[in-house]
Amino acid sequence: MDGSGGFGRFGSGQKVRRIEDRPLVQGAGQFTDDMNLPGQTWLVFLRSPYAHARILSIDPAPALALPGVVAVLTGEDVEAAGLKRLGIALPFKKPDGSPLSAPARPILAVGEVRFAGEAVAAIIAESPGIARDAAELVEVEYEELPAVTNLREAAAPGAPPVWAEGNIVAETRYGDREKADAAFAAAAHTVSLDLVNQRLAPVSMEPRVVLAAHDPATDRITIRMSTQMPSGTRDQLTKEVLDVPVEKVRVLVGDVGGGFGMKTGLYPEDAVVAFAAKQVGRPVKWAATRMEDFLSALHGRDTDSQVSMALDANGKVTALRVRTLANMGGYTRASGVAIQLLIGPWVSTSIYDIRCIDFQFTAVLTNTAPTGPYRGAGRPEAIYIIERLMDAAARKTGLDPAELRRRNQIDPALMPYTNAMGQTYDSGRFNQVMEQGLKLADWDGFAARAAESAKRGKLRGRGIATFLEWTGGNVFEERVTVAVKAEGEIEIYATTQAMGQGIATSYAQLAVDVFGVPLEKIRIVLGDSDRGSGFGSAGSRSLFTAGSAVKVASDRTVDKAKELASEALEASAADLEYAAGQVRVAGTDRAIGIFDLAARQPERQIFIDSTSSVSGPTWPNGCHICEVEIDPDTGELAIPIYVSANDAGRVVNPLIVEGQIVGGAVQGLGQALMEGVIYDKETGQPLSSTFMDYAMPRADLVENYVTALDQSIPCQTNPLGVKGVGELGTIGATPAVVNAVADALARADRAAAADALQMPLTPPKIWAALQG
Repeated sequence: MDGSGGFGRFGSGQKVRRIEDRPLVQGAGQFTDDMNLPGQTWLVFLRSPYAHARILSIDPAPALALPGVVAVLTGEDVEAAGLKRLGIALPFKKPDGSPLSAPARPILAVGEVRFAGEAVAAIIAESPGIARDAAELVEVEYEELPAVTNLREAAAPGAPPVWAEGNIVAETRYGDREKADAAFAAAAHTVSLDLVNQRLAPVSMEPRVVLAAHDPATDRITIRMSTQMPSGTRDQLTKEVLDVPVEKVRVLVGDVGGGFGMKTGLYPEDAVVAFAAKQVGRPVKWAATRMEDFLSALHGRDTDSQVSMALDANGKVTALRVRTLANMGGYTRASGVAIQLLIGPWVSTSIYDIRCIDFQFTAVLTNTAPTGPYRGAGRPEAIYIIERLMDAAARKTGLDPAELRRRNQIDPALMPYTNAMGQTYDSGRFNQVMEQGLKLADWDGFAARAAESAKRGKLRGRGIATFLEWTGGNVFEERVTVAVKAEGEIEIYATTQAMGQGIATSYAQLAVDVFGVPLEKIRIVLGDSDRGSGFGSAGSRSLFTAGSAVKVASDRTVDKAKELASEALEASAADLEYAAGQVRVAGTDRAIGIFDLAARQPERQIFIDSTSSVSGPTWPNGCHICEVEIDPDTGELAIPIYVSANDAGRVVNPLIVEGQIVGGAVQGLGQALMEGVIYDKETGQPLSSTFMDYAMPRADLVENYVTALDQSIPCQTNPLGVKGVGELGTIGATPAVVNAVADALARADRAAAADALQMPLTPPKIWAALQG
């Protein structure tokens, strides 16, 4: 017996349908924009039309004269009221050894704007329409300044300064430059590539929304918003901007229509809405338009890298060199700097036993929207580099791409393995996973498929990416509360946040494992900073940190139930056992149900407030293989099959994990083939601020997905043995499909064009490469 009372089919390891989905598909979801409060007003932001300009004057009088306008706020207004600017405090240095330096970001622009779309004023009115009309009446006089949007130009001497202290924010260097130089000098083979990870817009289905209300009796602000980090956003607002105790702000989060990293941390707009609610004495709502999110929400990626790899005569990599410029935008976020200067480098050697590195990463300001976390956050950029180099090296050495990887993969006997960046992989059998991928993809049968494609006038290519990623945000402690209620329900509160990834279902399954009650008896509650503080959901951390905490808290609840039952059953707690919702005296029929036991308690519940930790990050990994067919006359591309074998550790819900991997792969394919935020080089104006100009992947992009999960390699850093997989597909897909296109070009005698490929690989770009 598993102690589940027959409910094991709803426990971990089972393909349980998501409990979150029914209200969403029935239209009963509660997103922030579905909520309204009595006396509510609406806020609209006036945004800068210039990429870089000095603000000479702002006259709100014409807007204030419009009937229905409640207030107009400027940057000087909010700073006069004591609101602080958003700065960053990180231990990185500039190239000359001086401390990191970047402009602190005002909540509304003061004195200067540094990117097109920066908020200059906030208009609060009785309706959204009145607020929009009033925004057009605010008179702002600007003096336009020189702007720079290109990374290399911004980093060059004499570039137009984004701010007075220059455009270089910080720089990190890792490894041994002299040792790497010697390895390159002695190498039998070297490959070098210039690689751009273009800027992306996260484009969640639900744009940002904030609704704030102030209670004058308690001087407390309640904020309802769409965020991945309820308590983290509260902490940043209270400590960094308002300078008030955290008890003065409560953040509530309902359903979230996707985050992808974009909804982490505090935005200046969030702070303005909270401040405005207190100023006008009425609730204030702001709902971003899609264009506003394109203009001002965090963008992802945007790096320019010069990379090289040295190999010996047997194809063993002897050194890896990376020189990367990373675009921070007009203002920096701490997460944006850390992602490019620290987190990405952590995985740069990936699953390969590469001991010698020479890395240099430079954070650069430009007159563009700020960058920050986007699904994968630094790891996709790093893996794209090493996997492009691997395929380029395979072409140069004449080795099969899989064989070259096989010769360089870390031997499982070396686990735990510490890479050249000092990061320790607790587990991994990378060749085992690759062999699964090769078999699923029928790697050796490719020639026949390529010949069949040729008969139809098409070029066929195959691409492979074998890789790992780091997960966790290096925040390993998590708090969970459990309340077994007399009414027959077990309520579990966790401080992570659902945003479409299915964590409520996974948590409920883990609770079923422990409590042995029907799934419908478990109620997962999220999104209330008053009920618990924690880091939130980012970096694929939710399941292995909070899921582990749910398991620990549930076990502690059962232990407490045994203690409480000892009196009712007149037996020592040591003689009691728990199974299927009952505490029983071992070897007898004397028992009490856990809900009946809760009813005997003064508060009619059994309550546990549990904090626990995992011991380190997880290192999920995979082998993703993609085949493409290209029409040489048009450059049009099709993907007949996409295969992935994935080491996800123990899997709580295979349906959710497979969905995360495939969904992530679609986002990775979007970067490879079509997505890209473009700024006009001369004016700094964004040219891709609507779906008319920003292409997105579609459901028919891939004809056939094959996804396999290897559960034979449990993670050693958490009690569940799970590994974070929310970003795994994104990280593997981009290099797999680009390598497939490069392979097709190389087979068409366009090897130089293959090495020169830059994303997104649109049909015109592929066609041009085929023309040589």
